[in-house]
Formats: sequence, structure tokens, C-alpha cells
Amino acid sequence: MSPMIAFSDVTVYTGGRWLPHQDVHVAEGVVTAVDDTAHPGTGTGHLIPGFVNTHTHLQQSLMRGIAECTPLLEWLLAVGEESVAITPERAYLAAVSACLEALRSGTTTVVEHMWPHPSDEVHGAVIQALRDTGIRAVLGRGVADRPDATRRWGFEPRLMQPLGEVLDHIDHLRGQVDRSRISVALAVPNPRSVTESGMATLREFARSRDMPVSIHLLETPTDDRMCLEHVGIGAVEYLDSNGFLWDRVLAVHCVELDDVGQRILAERGVAVSHNPLSNMRLGSGVAPVPAMLDRGLMVGLGVDGAASNDTQDMLETFRIAAYVQRAVHKRADLLGFGEMLDIACGGANTALGLPEVVGGVSVGGPADLTLIRFDRDHATLPVRDAGASLLTTGSRSIVDTVMVDGEVVVADGRSTRVDEASIVKELLSL
Repeated sequence: MSPMIAFSDVTVYTGGRWLPHQDVHVAEGVVTAVDDTAHPGTGTGHLIPGFVNTHTHLQQSLMRGIAECTPLLEWLLAVGEESVAITPERAYLAAVSACLEALRSGTTTVVEHMWPHPSDEVHGAVIQALRDTGIRAVLGRGVADRPDATRRWGFEPRLMQPLGEVLDHIDHLRGQVDRSRISVALAVPNPRSVTESGMATLREFARSRDMPVSIHLLETPTDDRMCLEHVGIGAVEYLDSNGFLWDRVLAVHCVELDDVGQRILAERGVAVSHNPLSNMRLGSGVAPVPAMLDRGLMVGLGVDGAASNDTQDMLETFRIAAYVQRAVHKRADLLGFGEMLDIACGGANTALGLPEVVGGVSVGGPADLTLIRFDRDHATLPVRDAGASLLTTGSRSIVDTVMVDGEVVVADGRSTRVDEASIVKELLSL
């Protein structure tokens, strides 16, 4: 396929700076050229790479507001009951709804962390939703082998099945999504939900297939407290002593990650998914992101599920991720637009098996792109500095066009693939 001009006369963020009046050429899902437009005009659009949401739970889009104002473990039990009752029909509706919301906030890739579930039909429904919306996805298939209905030292037993059956199912899913925009990962609920023998099995399985592994880690002190009580060491040390930390592991949250934990994760090449709004909503605290970055840890941005964030809006999370660190550290010069964009578009990509994205749109990079139109929302105007405006005033209303793998999947702020009115009607009927 010969290159085409996918975006004409736009201002492109590339090489760490804004270039006005550019044409962006795309072929076979890759950016092939960024050059001066032959016919410069008003050039009102601003082009950036698509956001990579490094952590979400798509099914939770049907659980907004659940267990509001309750501690994490109580909240988990409430979400667990909803997860036990999920049907393929509801799983499909939830995933479509969440993906549409994500796309319309400039997200081109979601990393879905599914809870363990024995139903092949539920997984199939989620895959169909990902295909129908056109989003790129890393689909984490939930896995656990230590049952515990209290969720303190294990996982909801009604959602579990023998580990061998789970691994066979993961290979089945890998075949099902082969040569698509979807790849498969392992999704471990937390360090307490997998036994030592289970970790050894999962490590061998994932590494032999070069698969990512996502795991909730130290969202609260519970991981450390339970690991200390049961095995006499903290959560990071527990994982590390079992060889369960390597460069394809994504540790989610890490709010309570101390200096020793940061050092271990950095040495093992583990990436971190920072989920600021979810951590705020559940009262978990604020992850030490500047310290992690200083350690050389890879840090990506996550929205988390709508049961704890309540939206899938990456632009909102993009802004709050910077603001909360500035508030905690009492420094206004932390995490400006350029650094935040690298975090939000590619901070954890290496661990996830995704192309590296640094400094904005680049030739040879994926044609996963978002066109911003500040004139879609007067609350963003005037634009003195496009990056500053995007970080401080950006909202879903300014997302005009979203391209995934060279295909426009959102145009004029609406899905090109899904009948949004029918989805809204179904959601209203729940």
C-alpha cells in the first residue's frame, strides 16, 4: 500500500516540539513521513500520539459508583459479586462502552486487566467488543491459584479454575487474536493470589511466549501486611524471591512502593502503571512517581476501571497525574507537558511489547494518532502554548479524530464503527 496523507496542514508534536503546517503520511499502520504541507492554510488541528491506558477493567463500566466511600477490601468484595454475575452480553456492552469512552478521550491502546473468570464466552465477548470498536488492546487474562473468599490472602474462589485449564485457555486466546490489534497478557490480581508453585508455572509460561504480566502491587499496605504475616517478607521481596519480577512485568499502582522496592523493580526492569484518579477515589494515596522516574523506572499512565475512577477519560487522568504530584511535592515545575506525554503515550510500552513512543509523533512509529481541535471547546481558548493548553484544559470535547493502526476509528468526535445511539439505548435500559 502506498503512503497517503492522513492528516494535512496540522501542527504536529514531534521530536519534543510543535511543528506547524505539516502533512503526515501513513502506510500499513505506520507513519512514513512528516513534512511541510504544500498548501498551508489555517492549520487548526494539533496532532499527538494516541494515549496508552496501561491499566483498566473494561467490565467495570457497568459498575460506576459502586461501593462509593468504602475501603479497598470492602470495595473489592462488592466488585467481586458483580464480576461473578457477569454475562457475555453484559461483558460485551461494558467493553464496547468503555472502549468508546477511551477512544473519545484520545486513547488508542488499552491494557485490559481481566479478573479471573472461567467463562470462555465472557472472554469472547470482550474480544468481539475490542474488534468492533477498533481499539488496540493488550488483553490480560486473569489468573490466580490461591482461593480466599475474604480476598485478603487469595482470590474469589467462584471465579477460579485449575491453573492448567487457564493456561490452555490463554493459548487458545492467543490463537484467536493472532494478526489483529489485540495481544494477550497474564493478569495477576495481586501477590497474595498466586502460590509459589503458581508463580513458577506462570513465569515459565509467560517467558517462553514472551508475554507481558500485569499485577496489582502495593496499592495499599495490605500486600505488605499480608505477605509479612504469611511468609515473613514484604510483597516486593516475596515476588522477587520467587523470580516473579522481570522486564515484561507491569506493576500496577505501587502507591506504597518504598526505596527498597523501587530499587528492586528498577534492577529487574519492571514497569509501573500509575493510576492517580483511582488511587484518589479509593483513598489509597499518591504513588512516588518522581522518585520512580529518578530511579530509572519506566512509568506509564493508567485510568483503572470505572468502578474506581468512574470514567475512562485519559485527558482527565493526564492532567491530574501532573497536578497531584505538584501538590504533594509543593512544586509547580514537576511533570510538564512533554514529560507527561511520554508517560501517557509510551512510558510502559517496552514491558507491554508495544512500540516505543518518545517525543511525540515519529516516522516509523505506529499510526496510532489523535487530532486535537481546540476550537471545539471555547474553554481551551485562546491557545498560548498548545502543550500547556492540552495538559491544563484538555477534555474529551477537543478530540476530533482518532486513528488506530492507520484507520480512522473516531471522526468529528464520534465512532466510525459503532452505532453509539444504540449503545446508549442499551445502557439506559439496564
